[in-house]
Amino acid sequence: MPITSRREFILTSSATFAAFTALQSGILAHAFPSQVGEEVIPWLDQPPENPVPQVVANQLQWEQLNSWLTPNEQFFSIAHYDRPTIDAEKWKLEVGGLVKKAQTLTLADLKARPRQEVVFTVECSGNHGFPWFQGGIGTARWVGTPLAGILADAGVLENGIEVVFYGADAGEEVIREVKMQQNFARSMSLADAMNPNNLLCYEMNGEPLPPPNGFPLRLIAPGWYGIANVKWLTRIEVRDTRLMNRFMARDYVTIREEDHDGKTAWVETSVGRALLKSAPAKVTRKDGQMRIMGAAWGAPIDRVEVRIDGGEWQAATIDRSDQAEHAWSIWSLDWNNPKPGEHAITSRAIDTAGNAQPSMDDPKIAKKHTYWESNGQVTRRIRI
Repeated sequence: MPITSRREFILTSSATFAAFTALQSGILAHAFPSQVGEEVIPWLDQPPENPVPQVVANQLQWEQLNSWLTPNEQFFSIAHYDRPTIDAEKWKLEVGGLVKKAQTLTLADLKARPRQEVVFTVECSGNHGFPWFQGGIGTARWVGTPLAGILADAGVLENGIEVVFYGADAGEEVIREVKMQQNFARSMSLADAMNPNNLLCYEMNGEPLPPPNGFPLRLIAPGWYGIANVKWLTRIEVRDTRLMNRFMARDYVTIREEDHDGKTAWVETSVGRALLKSAPAKVTRKDGQMRIMGAAWGAPIDRVEVRIDGGEWQAATIDRSDQAEHAWSIWSLDWNNPKPGEHAITSRAIDTAGNAQPSMDDPKIAKKHTYWESNGQVTRRIRI
């Protein structure tokens, strides 16, 4: 389906802008579109050069954020091994393991099955874990067929508890001096895999999946960090044991200190579901009026608050005209009469259950010793 809604384009006339803004709590929510003549004030704390462009590519440029959906050509991608080139005519998906009826499916077979779509914000769990890595996030309209139907047709056996997803990307691993060629693989429990929102996805924003984002097929698991959304899928296997490969047991593992009766306990957990988060995207100026805008994601968002220079938290306006359960919410705050000089801008999201995005000195963040799951409050600096 072509992308034609106002979410994807910057509207340039004030009349069109007025027609598409939405009312929230009696005030206009107008995070998008950008306004004619609006100037973006650059952040002072620009990230350093990406040292691994072959691994992390096409990061979101926050100051250029101007659409709810991220265009395919601007969507970030991660390659843990190689970036495979796949011939869709020869490609097949194998579904096997502990099932009653193994299957081999072509892309045409999958497209002939029930079609489902979801708008989902995918974030790499390492996003904001390094100074140079701040744009590992994007939102797209994903289309495919439900994974649950495929597993149901295969008939999972009673002892099947884990579903493993294998990609075509592969590389060499060395464990205890044993060298082995392994395909990228991640897994989730059978119960998690059967979530009706999970898709075997072949379309992104109305077009076939781009090669960097998993062509011809990838898993889309709304609510999970990007690592779980396996790209370049070739095989799905049901097993009776947990997968303990690099990407489940050694890499993408968060290490934290926890207090237990006054003693420190070191806890290791595998990265899985996404966490509540927000970030300032940009500051704009038009006719002397300043506006701060950003995004919040990772949970159903109740509200977003913004703090300037360590002052009181101020309620931002959430643009409710673009909403989806698993997609980011765009927010904005009018900044009246800022003083000349440098300023620090921090945002925090609060979800519908009352949970707040943690500060950087919160034990959840301060006692975390790995860069995964870095959902602490993001502060950006600017000069007026």
